[in-house]
Amino acid sequence: MHDMGALTGAPWLIAMLIKVLVVFFGTMVVVALLTLMERKVSAWMQDRLGPNRVGPGGLLQPAADGLKNILKEETYPAHASKLFFVLAPMLAIGPALITFAVIPFAAPLPTPWGLVDMIVADLPIGILYILAITSLGIYGIVMAGWASNNKYSFLGGLRAAAQMVSYEVSLGLSLIPIFFLAGNVTLTQIVWSQQQELGWWYAFPLGLSFLFFVISAFAETNRLPFDVAEAESELVTGYHTEYSSMKFSMFFIAEYSNMVTASALMATLFLGGWDIPFFTFDNMRVIAPGIVEGAEPAWWKTLLTFGAFGIKTLFFIFLFMWVRWTVPRFRYDQIMHLGWKVLLPSALAYVTFMAAAILTLDTLGVPFDFWYGLILTGVNLVPTVLFLVLIDRDRVIGGTAPAARRSGPLPQGITATRRPNADANVERENQEA
Repeated sequence: MHDMGALTGAPWLIAMLIKVLVVFFGTMVVVALLTLMERKVSAWMQDRLGPNRVGPGGLLQPAADGLKNILKEETYPAHASKLFFVLAPMLAIGPALITFAVIPFAAPLPTPWGLVDMIVADLPIGILYILAITSLGIYGIVMAGWASNNKYSFLGGLRAAAQMVSYEVSLGLSLIPIFFLAGNVTLTQIVWSQQQELGWWYAFPLGLSFLFFVISAFAETNRLPFDVAEAESELVTGYHTEYSSMKFSMFFIAEYSNMVTASALMATLFLGGWDIPFFTFDNMRVIAPGIVEGAEPAWWKTLLTFGAFGIKTLFFIFLFMWVRWTVPRFRYDQIMHLGWKVLLPSALAYVTFMAAAILTLDTLGVPFDFWYGLILTGVNLVPTVLFLVLIDRDRVIGGTAPAARRSGPLPQGITATRRPNADANVERENQEA
């Protein structure tokens, strides 16, 4: 253990204010740059240039967009509920900006005044705090859809409510195996468990939980292929159809903030957080104010671990954008089917399976170390393969055309494949006709 001294008095207050400002303004700057990154990534995938006029390489495009939104005229629908219409964007952006407060983003920083923990608030209920706060974002979306007094906005709000409530269940269940291994809901303890105790990132021994969490995170952030709440081909722009100027922009800030938080959370829960792989000089945790267990803190370790955390978070942000420009939008019935009939029972079965596997290993006296993680990784392959086989080959999410329409003549050399229930669908359609 290393006693680096605890911050007290004015140094503690100054350090806390700096961390709050850095996290808040850092999130806002990252969100602005992500709008440019999304355009550049989509342009790269579609073999075009993207923004390249405002600033060098289009770097000032986010500033131009922000200035445009500020200067645009505010509009209020004549029949809207004005109070709730204005309040909705605030309820959407508020939870999105405060959830990052409990995510550790670097190793502790030693200073002449004491040790500074690189987290705004190391709450003992870290993950539960995130689940509680992020669930409040749904109120802003539902309120926006209802207060606009517009049928497209109202449908978008209803879709968002049903979707977010549905996938919150699967997201919560995907976290339970993490609690089994870490024995704690504090994010700093979860990082320490992956660094030092188990020696494995949870993405390996809990691979199916990782997959469930990623799918649920896409649905919770309303990103493609789960953006039916904003489906422009069906609902104009969904729940924010009637919004303009900065109120319209606030919904996008909330969406990108949620995407950043979800990416940082996935990096923390499943990729070791700020842990640098294959090295142990950064394996440390704060067990009391100013007291560190593990390696000795240093300023260069703080910088390196912050870089590692940033790279992992950026990887998941790129994944969000990659999927958006690769996978088409699901139908609404497909989203509900996937959430309630596939993810929910699969997550329940997986929790039971992993609980039995962990109990068996503990009963056999297997030490909680590298070999424990290796055995659990091998065991985890069984349910992961079964799940991938289940959702593959048109077993879960079918095509958009009715089975009868797909049963016509095919070109020479093409073999027809039909779903197991295709004949039943044809019979039902004939009866309805």
